[in-house]
Amino acid sequence: MNAASEYPDAAKTAANWRGEDAGARACGPALRIAGVDPERGFAGGETQVMGLTAELLRAGHRAELVCDPAGELWRRAQAAGIRCHPLRVRNSIDVAAGLRLRALLRANRFDVAHFHTARAHALAPFARGAARALIVTRRMDYRPNRIFARWLFNRAVDGVAAISPGVADALAAAGVARAGIAIIPSGVDCERFRPPTVSERRAARARFALDESDVAIGAIGALEPRKGHRELIDAMAALKAAHPRKCLIAGDGGRRGELAAQIDRLGAARIARLIGRIEDPRELLWALDIFAMPSLKEGLGVAALEAMACGLPVIASRTGGLADLIEDGRTGMLVAPGDARALAAGIAALADAPARRAEIGAVARARAHSDYTMTAMAERTLALYRECIRRRAARGA
Repeated sequence: MNAASEYPDAAKTAANWRGEDAGARACGPALRIAGVDPERGFAGGETQVMGLTAELLRAGHRAELVCDPAGELWRRAQAAGIRCHPLRVRNSIDVAAGLRLRALLRANRFDVAHFHTARAHALAPFARGAARALIVTRRMDYRPNRIFARWLFNRAVDGVAAISPGVADALAAAGVARAGIAIIPSGVDCERFRPPTVSERRAARARFALDESDVAIGAIGALEPRKGHRELIDAMAALKAAHPRKCLIAGDGGRRGELAAQIDRLGAARIARLIGRIEDPRELLWALDIFAMPSLKEGLGVAALEAMACGLPVIASRTGGLADLIEDGRTGMLVAPGDARALAAGIAALADAPARRAEIGAVARARAHSDYTMTAMAERTLALYRECIRRRAARGA
């Protein structure tokens, strides 16, 4: 899809940026912010980077990105009118990239450098003194390397944003100081991700060849072991006698061949399909009745947030940030990670109860709108920027 249409205000605000506006003055002077994300792929984390940058621009700040010119983030950000600075990072010990980043931050007089991935974070030591505050966001709920974690999180940056309590716990287990961690959940654009109209739903279901009677279960995510797709296919195979239920799995990755073979082996081709990577998640979400996120590990789950905002009940694993995001029985259902039998039971229970699905979906939508908007995420992040700048200035004084 066109990135400019996904972030319609970003191009206008970037082009008209004056350094400060009434909104920014209301909570302090406008800031110059560099978001650093050198990954070439585009996943949930990059969705957050784009959303955060667009929100910061709308608030009157100068928000720009430092990313790989061959990456998908660069393409989408450029299309949305967001200024990008090129930076290729070969690995976590790319000294040349670190020196280039340091020079870039100084030349553009950025107030904040915000590192959004592990490879970006590895460059933080080179950026010390090149910006007024350095921030890192951690999205994974597994413990980082204990040898380097204390230094990279406690010393190399001024503030750490964890997207869920589970992520904060994993950081603390590696020796990261709790006092330096701010929990800032991911956000979702609740105007863009919304329940479909009747015609939008009809068109979406036709796109995926779903009959009116089909109960459609879907999942969106990279085809990696931690996403739990194998358990989802096992669950659907256990339900294959209960027609009409269809499962659509969107995404790509190294496990695609293995998952396709599993579907064939279980004779589940009629009810489970791998549909590949989709450009716009709404294409699938608007066609679904139930969203599944059976991850074995998950920092929070942007795809689950988007599904909730679209008014879908979510069946998710009780792991990481998903356990905080989903209220069992209210906004969805929680099952033990790796338990295909429990997953199948949950799918069956919701598939057979359309009124219950509608009730849970409505509460899920309300929860996303009240607690997980992109605007709220940006405001919390901005507060962390200002606090880190204040602390640095106080130490300097």
